[in-house]
Amino acid sequence: MATTFVTGSSLVPAFAVREALALVVVGSVMGAALVAALAPVGPRLGVPSVVAARAALGVRGAGALALVLYVTNFAWIALNNVIAASACAQGFGPPGSERAWAVLLGLAATAVVALGPRAVGLADRVAVPLMAGTGVFLAWRLLHLPGRFLDAPGRGGMSPWVGLDIVVGYQVSWILMFADYSRYTPSARKGALAVFLGLSLTSLWLMSTGALLSAASGAADPSQLLAGAGLGPVEAGLLALATVTTNFVNIYLSALAWKSLFPRARDRASVWSIGLVGAALSLFSRDWLVRYGDFMLVLGSVLVPAGGVLLARFLILREPVDVASLYDESGPHRGFSAAGMAAWVLGAIAYHAAGRYGSTLPSLGVAVLGYLAFRAFGRRRSSGHSPGAAASASTSSTP
Repeated sequence: MATTFVTGSSLVPAFAVREALALVVVGSVMGAALVAALAPVGPRLGVPSVVAARAALGVRGAGALALVLYVTNFAWIALNNVIAASACAQGFGPPGSERAWAVLLGLAATAVVALGPRAVGLADRVAVPLMAGTGVFLAWRLLHLPGRFLDAPGRGGMSPWVGLDIVVGYQVSWILMFADYSRYTPSARKGALAVFLGLSLTSLWLMSTGALLSAASGAADPSQLLAGAGLGPVEAGLLALATVTTNFVNIYLSALAWKSLFPRARDRASVWSIGLVGAALSLFSRDWLVRYGDFMLVLGSVLVPAGGVLLARFLILREPVDVASLYDESGPHRGFSAAGMAAWVLGAIAYHAAGRYGSTLPSLGVAVLGYLAFRAFGRRRSSGHSPGAAASASTSSTP
């Protein structure tokens, strides 16, 4: 994914190369572990992530999470279009053609998704091996560049904690899909391991490549990264292809989130509306790239505490869930879960309050502990108001 390169390049030149690589290692592993810890929920419940989240946040609370996924995916779609357009304008021209490339590639990705899963599968069958080959080639190309950039000092302007939050924020951006793919695996343990290895190893590889390319070229823009490394139109085309295939996922997930909010929405109409809006947003500004690090921090402030609530519900409490009740809007998960929503908000506040001193761990801790505390308080309050409430709560399979 081109955004993985950009995440690595966003750390340079604020940090020296070795410092940036250390942040990539720590942040990649931390973020991947958080997502992988939730992956076993998929095979346990067999439902999409936005449905599983109802057990922790309530039907409307999970709807709010789906809305976050829907809205932020527009930013991801636009960002990918801008990256692809930058690479194509550099590799194929003509000068000043970035906006035209952004629209063209945005429409191409949308058209493939609108054709259905078979078309996406056929496209990925060609694209995925090419992406792996591109990553190998870029790493090989770095070995043949002068090594002076490895010793260049960082310019500062960003604390190591903020740099770590950027890397973790990128990894945690996948947390809203924690059950979407793992639910098709027969083994919860193997599914979790596959998610951890898939996220951590590719990020260690490609974020590091992005950081090194940025240090070698002195730039963070994808087109300048390629030009600085002496790469040509073929590599630019492959980088653009990576963004198009990534937008397959982004458009699909936005459509899935929209369907969870409005079940009667037509699939193809949802896909085209999402793709067209994403293509339109990519025309307005290149700030999607310039402010990339800020976007990761905003995303982390929403998703890290949401992940904490889900971890507390599914990994620590491990209370059984009646799957049928997750689809019952008048059942035990109706409305908002007070404990889940309060812990999510407190975790977001902690993320911003920690600021430059590192937000990920404080936000995660506050969300986990907050959810456990609010749940315990709610149970004590229920048992105090009703003599039979404690016995009922202890036998309920759908808390």
